[in-house]
This record gives sequence, structure tokens and C-alpha cells, in this order.
Amino acid sequence: MFSAAECCRLDRRRRALIAAARELFVEQGYEKTALSEIVERSGGSLATVYKLFGNKEGILEAVVFEKVSSGAAMVDEAASGRGTPAEILRRLAGRFRTHFLDPETIALVRIVIARSINDKKFAQQFFERTATRTLDALTALFRSWKADGVRMSGEPEILAELFLGLFVSDVHTEAISHGLGSHSCSKRFDDRIGFFLIGAGLAEEQLSPS
Repeated sequence: MFSAAECCRLDRRRRALIAAARELFVEQGYEKTALSEIVERSGGSLATVYKLFGNKEGILEAVVFEKVSSGAAMVDEAASGRGTPAEILRRLAGRFRTHFLDPETIALVRIVIARSINDKKFAQQFFERTATRTLDALTALFRSWKADGVRMSGEPEILAELFLGLFVSDVHTEAISHGLGSHSCSKRFDDRIGFFLIGAGLAEEQLSPS
């Protein structure tokens, strides 16, 4: 067993290696990045890399899943705040947009898309830890509103899928087209969220007493 001091040291080394690998993967791509470059930038050692991650694929998994798997946490955080369903969803949409369209996230998604072609297990893990968990959290949120008597134009599962789809579509378009296929602007984004709220029966005016 490791001592407390050794565990702290390894945790610091792990975080430094992940940060260095993430920077290099984004800068020059996964395939072009050598383990020696990660070690040099982080100030660690190859022995530590093998101990903590096993190999280059292991450190890629750590980098990807640490960066892009926080969607469910954002849903839970939004659900704990006050406001109408429309206010909560608009707040959540803003966080999703900032997170999923962050250039670093986009770069990592490109790596995931390329790697998933030949690595089915990696693709499944990515899907389960990101989209599936986020969708489950969103579905639970819509179900809680339904249980509280909020009237919605659709079942929680469908509404959660449609809401998440707004962002999955954007991140995939951005990743594949390198920005050429996106038409992202604040007004267009607000209009799309507003359209979803109206279709779901959750717009503020639809919930107001007649």
C-alpha cells in the first residue's frame, strides 16, 4: 500500500501528466504526440506514466473523460437552483454551450471520433460516460418536473433527448467541419432554445395563469 504522502505525490504527478498530455493532444494531435514529449512537458518520468496509466492509450482515456464527462454534473447543479423550468433550462443551455463548444473540448472530440473508428470499446466508454450519463440526468430532471405537476408537451425521455440533441449536433458539426459548417451566434442560440421551450410547453408565457 502507498503512504498518504506517496498518494499525494502520485496525484500531483497524475494531474501534471494529464494537463501536459491534454495540451499536446490539442496542439498537435494524439497520433503525433509521443510519450516522451508528455513526460518532458510535465516534468515526470516514463516509469510514472506506466504506473499511473499503463500506456499512451490509458493517458488518452484519462484526458478525454476528465474533460468531457461533466454534463451530468452540470444538470444536477442546474436542478438544485431556483427558477421555473424555462429559467433552469436556459441557464443549463448556457453552461452546455460554453462547455461543449470550448475549443479544447472540440479538439478532444475530434480525437475521439478518429479513435472510435478502430476502437469499439473506447467508443462505447466515451458514449456511456458522456452522452448516456448526461441524458439520464436530463431525463430525471424532466421527470421530477412532471411529478411536481408541471405540464409538458411530451414525455420526459423525449424532451431530454431533444434538448441534449441541440448541443450534440453543434459539437459534432464543429468538430467535423472545423468551424466551416457552424453558424453559431448568441441570437440564433437563444432562438433555438426558445423554440424548444415553446414546443415542450415550458415557455414562461405558457406556464402563466390564463
